[in-house]
This record gives sequence, C-alpha cells and structure tokens, in this order.
Amino acid sequence: MRVAYLVGRYPSVTHTFILREVRALERLGADVHRFSIWRTDDQGLLSPIDREECAKTHALLETTPARVLGAHIKAFARAPAPYLRTLKRALALSSSGLRRRALAMSWFVEAVLLWDACRKRGVRHVHVHLDGTGPMVALLTVEFANARDNAGGAWSWSQTVHGSKEFYDVHRERLDVKAAGATFLACISDYTRSQVMAFVPEELWSKLVVVRCGIDLEQFAPRPQGEHGQLRILTVGRVDAMKGTVVLLQALQLLAERGCRPTLTVVGDGPSRAKAIEMAKRLGISDQVSWEGAVGQDRIRDYYAGCDVFCLPSFAEGIPIVLMEAMAMEVPVVANAITGIVELVENGVSGFLVRPGRVDELTEQLAKLLEDPALRRSMGRAGRARVQAEYDLEHNIRRLARVFTEGPSGADEPEPFHIPVPTAAGHPG
Repeated sequence: MRVAYLVGRYPSVTHTFILREVRALERLGADVHRFSIWRTDDQGLLSPIDREECAKTHALLETTPARVLGAHIKAFARAPAPYLRTLKRALALSSSGLRRRALAMSWFVEAVLLWDACRKRGVRHVHVHLDGTGPMVALLTVEFANARDNAGGAWSWSQTVHGSKEFYDVHRERLDVKAAGATFLACISDYTRSQVMAFVPEELWSKLVVVRCGIDLEQFAPRPQGEHGQLRILTVGRVDAMKGTVVLLQALQLLAERGCRPTLTVVGDGPSRAKAIEMAKRLGISDQVSWEGAVGQDRIRDYYAGCDVFCLPSFAEGIPIVLMEAMAMEVPVVANAITGIVELVENGVSGFLVRPGRVDELTEQLAKLLEDPALRRSMGRAGRARVQAEYDLEHNIRRLARVFTEGPSGADEPEPFHIPVPTAAGHPG
C-alpha cells in the first residue's frame, strides 16, 4: 500500500495521533509519504521523534517560486483544459469574497504542487486529516490528475473526519462535495459519523466508516500505584477558550473553599494562556497552579504518572487522545459529556461526565475522586479496560489499512439503525 498523507502542518504537538498513525501503518508495511502545507518551525518540534518526522516531510509551500512556476507551466502545457477546469473548480468551491477567492487560488497552487510530487513518487492515493485546506487540496489534486491522465479514477483520496470544527460551518466545509469525491470518509466516532450523515445524501452513507483513533497500550502502561502526598489534578491541551480552562480554575477555587486544595498542572500553550494566568490570580489560587507550556511526546507520560485525577473541561472535541492516554495509564478522568467523549468514558464507571460549563458539577465530581482513593483506583482500572477494548492503536490501524486497500467494505459496518415495529398487540416488536 502506497499513500500520501497530507496535513496542514505536520508534525505538530496537537496532532501526535497522526504521527502515531503514520508510523503504525509503516509497521504494517505501508509506504507512507508525508506532505505538509506549511513547514513546522523548530520551536514546534518538541521531541526527537518530531524532528525525525519533520525531516521526512515534504512541505508544499517551502518550494521555491521557480519550482512552483515550473510545476504549473508543466501542468498547463501537458493538459491545458484539465488545468483550467481545475482552477475553475477551485473557485467554485470557495465562498464569495476576495479573501475566500484568494484562498481558493492557494488550494489550486498547492494541488498542482502535490500532483507533481506524487506523480514523481508513484503515489496515487492521498489521505488527509482534519478540516480546512488539506481536504480541498487533495480533492483538487485528484480531480486534476484523473482528468489530465484520462485515468478513470486511478487517482483517489480520502479523509479522516474528527469534528467538531467541520460542523461549525458546513457550507464552507462542503462535506457533501467531499463525500461525493472521496473513496471514503473515516469518522473517528459514531457521533462524528452521525453528524456527517446529517449533511450528505443518504446514497453516500456507505462511504462513511467508523475508524477510531488509538494509542499504544504498551507505551501508555499503567502507572505505579501509590499516594503522592498533596493531591494533583492534570489537564493537557491547547489553552484557548474552547478548552474550558477557566471553568477548571473556577472549580479549583470552589474546591479550596471546601477545604480541599489540590494542585493543578496545565500542560499546553495557546492564545488564552495569559488571561488564564490572570484569572488564577484573581481567584486567589495562583499558588496551586503550575503552567508547564507545551511538552513533547517523550515527556508527557511523566505528567500522567504524577497526577491523581485528569480533567478535560472542553466545550468541543472529537475524542481527545489525551483522555485515552490518561485512562490507559489508569488515571481517573473527569470530562464534559459532549460529542464522542461519551463513547470513550462511561459515566460513573471509567470516569465522571458532567454537563459542559457547569462549574458546580465539575467541582462535585472532582471532589468525589479527590476524597476517595479506592474510587480513583477502580475508575482507573475500568478506564484502561475501556481503552483496551476499543482504542488500541494496533487494532484500529489494521482496520484503517483494510479500508485503504478494500474501500469502505474493509471496515466492519456499525450496527444498523433499528426501528421497532409495532406488534398486533400494539407493543414494540
């Protein structure tokens, strides 16, 4: 299997799941070619494995102007009609307005560059993750390549849909167009699949397959048990409004008012970090909070091993990898009952789920875990069992590999929708 992986920026500290997926596919024997729209700067390469992946990645926009021009001249000279049709297609896919038209032009420029690079490498399938530029570039690349070569579908592309950003502006994301053109859309959860189903025609539902992300269960093995003295809460993620960090800080203050003063370690960086630090000062809990910034994959396990409870109060997610990592290491978790999180965390068994934005509920469930070591241990064990059951990287990658080689039929189909049929007695049958 030979495939090009295209990501907006690769590698990235927030996209470690893609890196693990790529390497897991290679362990199965796949020939994976990494492409990134933009080059990751050195400050974003936080571990040796990130630097290794960056060295293997071809950044499209790092190409010199002469090479960009050369690729486009070559494409136009060999197939002027498909070239112009693809340009027209890019503009048609964009929204109105000068800025959106300029963005569409950039998709077209990058699509020709990707076509040229893939052609030289003998790669005919492009797979993309996430929303935004990547899927549009892949779509245009494949449409141009098939039209240019009169290839009859020899080139193809696919996408992994995560959510929730793809569902904020469905018209702009053009999920219907993507589903029509892609070989398949891999949805990371049943929730994600259901959202895509809402926006694409029913005849395309067969292209929507659930392929869950996963983690290496050996890498994230159970942490050593034992008490740490002062109780410690951990949260990991980008510090922005969407992650709900302020809600967690407010819960920490309420815990302090109840006489419980755990520490909070915040791993991650982002645009709201300065405001969050100021909020902690206003709430009088600065001495309880440690702001660690972004850390590399080689260090993250130490943070899970050193905490008592993991908390993720996000307002929008797919299924967070950090929740899987914490649960795999038998750390009890508290998260919001949103999107695909409810498929990972069974409330009251493998963690606690709360209504989003409810500081009172978040405080209450954190307090239950912090006050009960036995509950923390039982939830930790149940959490790892849950991850083992459905979020084992090696198992899920084999499923993805089958979908790559066999198409959507390579995945086990989800349970069909069942509509109860009334019996003669008027009861559901």
